[in-house]
Amino acid sequence: MEEAGKFIIRVYGLILNSSGEVLITDEFQLGQSMTKFPGGGLQFGEGPIKCLVREIREECNQQEIKNIRHFYTTEFFQKALFYPNHQLISIYYTAELDGNPSFTISDQPHQYPAGINGGQSFRWIKINMLDPSEFSFPIDKLVAAKLQESIEF
Repeated sequence: MEEAGKFIIRVYGLILNSSGEVLITDEFQLGQSMTKFPGGGLQFGEGPIKCLVREIREECNQQEIKNIRHFYTTEFFQKALFYPNHQLISIYYTAELDGNPSFTISDQPHQYPAGINGGQSFRWIKINMLDPSEFSFPIDKLVAAKLQESIEF
């Protein structure tokens, strides 16, 4: 009998600003460049919102976020890309920074030291200019399109 699969739960922030922009991150992880929304893995014993707050602190060095609202949870089977026999469940929240960004904003994609695992940079992108195909992962592509549909311009 085949062993039952395991679940990976990831929590992401759609960090919005008053200029109609959303924060995205460009990263170099696992030997590849990727573009995604900021966030990461849910740890045992933590709820999704606590995970989001922790991830924004860790990734962005941002102490606080506010106006956190659920936006989307994966509604279909998504096999985890980096873990065999695992199913990925992703939870997305909209939120805003509480205060000015405490991290550097880039004006070009992938503005981090080349080839260094863990390299990361951030960009604000106008929501109406988001290109879902720019994102590296299937669920982020879907969420980028849903975000555009949900915002009135």
